[in-house]
Amino acid sequence: MTACAIEPTAETGDDDPTPHAPCAITADGTYAARLARDGDSWFPERWTLDGPEPYAVPLPSHQPEEPGTEVQPMADGRVLIRRLSQGRHAFSLLYPTGPGTGELPLGTVECPDGDTVLRLLPPAPGGQRAYAAAVGRRSTALWLVAGGAFGPEHLAEIPGRCSGGVWLDRTGRMLALDRETEGRTKTVVVDLERGGEVSPLLQITAGSDDRLLLAAPDSGLLLISSDAPSPGEPRLGWGVLGSTLPVRFPRSLRLTGRALTPFAVQPGQVLVPENCAVALRVDGPFGSWVGVWRPADRRLREFAAPRGWLAGSGLWTEDGVLRLPYATEAEPCGVARVAVPAARAEQRPDDTAEGVPDTGAEALEPEPPEPVAPRPVPLQQAPLARLVTK
Repeated sequence: MTACAIEPTAETGDDDPTPHAPCAITADGTYAARLARDGDSWFPERWTLDGPEPYAVPLPSHQPEEPGTEVQPMADGRVLIRRLSQGRHAFSLLYPTGPGTGELPLGTVECPDGDTVLRLLPPAPGGQRAYAAAVGRRSTALWLVAGGAFGPEHLAEIPGRCSGGVWLDRTGRMLALDRETEGRTKTVVVDLERGGEVSPLLQITAGSDDRLLLAAPDSGLLLISSDAPSPGEPRLGWGVLGSTLPVRFPRSLRLTGRALTPFAVQPGQVLVPENCAVALRVDGPFGSWVGVWRPADRRLREFAAPRGWLAGSGLWTEDGVLRLPYATEAEPCGVARVAVPAARAEQRPDDTAEGVPDTGAEALEPEPPEPVAPRPVPLQQAPLARLVTK
């Protein structure tokens, strides 16, 4: 089968403002999965990434899949699939069986309310479990859809409409979600080992929309979107979980006419979060390409994306090599490697950034006169701070 489609696989009917990547990658970078296309027929495809060369295995069923079907790789090489039919979301695990595809049904989740949108959350650390969020009009249901003992299990009901989804640790316990309540969005943490207990994580000002986009569990580096420094205009910023440093909003991440979406952060870098490399999808009037930025650098490095890049997909190695999956008719399964120079030691992190200090009265912009905002929820008081290596 020829697989060269790069369209996003996830629905766009939820409240998540972040573009959906057309393929999902396990947390350890071993496998990827996507919905590929052969002519007019869609089918799941698993990529193996940890060998000398990447290779793809098609996993077609007895009939083509719908374009909105979601797939997610598991650590054992099977692929989780979510299909929607008459208000029921059916989950199965797919695996290759010689020339065919084996399928293990896991059960269904019913969303009788037509306004409810169910979506898979990003691959969990460990790759043994998979989760989904059903976003309703007033609350969000969190489901364990793979890895449980008896099929899909309802874990928690969270007040408010939740989007995003970022894992904050390597055990799959702490999940950050961006929750909208009373017209404002703030990031909260859901503790999966304490019955879905919810705690605040990020609130820069009472009137700002604050979202968590990425996290590096090893270093505690957080990538944040907030309109606190420019009301009504989301800005990219960074902070460190467990740190007393303020959230910073670098000018190098504020580009006119281009949208920046971080999609991968370099692992490792314990004790030096400012040296973590961050990969960003750059969308402009002429397409998409790749940006690389570090807190310790003063500029965004921009690179041409490989032809057929599955835009917004990729992963870092600990030694600073960015791996970008791509698919073309000539090469239906490829991974481009981009070696990025290390941060320059003489630079201070964010010496051209605008900060939001952790004080009672926040100076968000020098002009007009300084606004006064309530004390934010500081990152050093976040519930996961005790679990992050400093």
